[in-house]
Amino acid sequence: MLLLFETFHQLRLFMRRPAAVFFVAVLPLVLLVIFTEIFGNDPVSAQGVTTAQFYTPALAVFGMVTACYTYLAVSTAIARDTGVLKRVRGTPLPPLTYISARVIAVSVIAVLSVVLVVGVGVAFYKVELLHHSLPASVVLLIVAALTFSALGMLVTALCKSSDTVIAVTNATLLPLAFVSEVFVRPWRELPTWMKWIADVLPLKHFSSAFQATFKPALQGHGFVWQGGDTTLAILPQLAILVAWGIGAAVLASYLFRWEPNAG
Repeated sequence: MLLLFETFHQLRLFMRRPAAVFFVAVLPLVLLVIFTEIFGNDPVSAQGVTTAQFYTPALAVFGMVTACYTYLAVSTAIARDTGVLKRVRGTPLPPLTYISARVIAVSVIAVLSVVLVVGVGVAFYKVELLHHSLPASVVLLIVAALTFSALGMLVTALCKSSDTVIAVTNATLLPLAFVSEVFVRPWRELPTWMKWIADVLPLKHFSSAFQATFKPALQGHGFVWQGGDTTLAILPQLAILVAWGIGAAVLASYLFRWEPNAG
């Protein structure tokens, strides 16, 4: 019951922050409309994927990562700076329950953002939902939510103030979104060094795998290691996301501070 109550409390706090609601839920929709209207909704790849079919999962990924990574990190850092975390630590509420409630709340928010973006794509831009890949999409969303939540908590643990957290999350998410197949259209070739950076970090693997579940040319349930031109495979990307999530969670648990910086 404590976990459920605290989760609802965190959801209410989110709804009281208009800027957070805009960046998590509204901005991906705005970008979807802008990109589709500017570029048109014609096929953008040899597989017949339209602009909306490409950008809908990509911007859903952006909304989810904004919630689980940026919002979680910034809101937790602000709570620490204002002494909220210190006061929570002095209550009977177990620390693990409090952190878990935060992670569950942002995960719910992220999933709702994804549903909203995909729903608009289906309703207004003829985006096709592929039933055979829906289980793979759901598993990807769950794993990615936990992974990027762990990374958000790690950023909070490493940075001394909320101002630093805001700078770090924005400086990492926005540039990586361009090199991780979120904003760049499929026919654009990125420089090799950009590809190397994207291949090391988890955002590209989440983005490419989730977008693959929306490609009509790919068949199969996706839970295989090797794919091809016609076979969906998400297990390699899932393994990378899990590895990043576990590593970030372990480091965050050791480095996380509940009290504000003395300076």
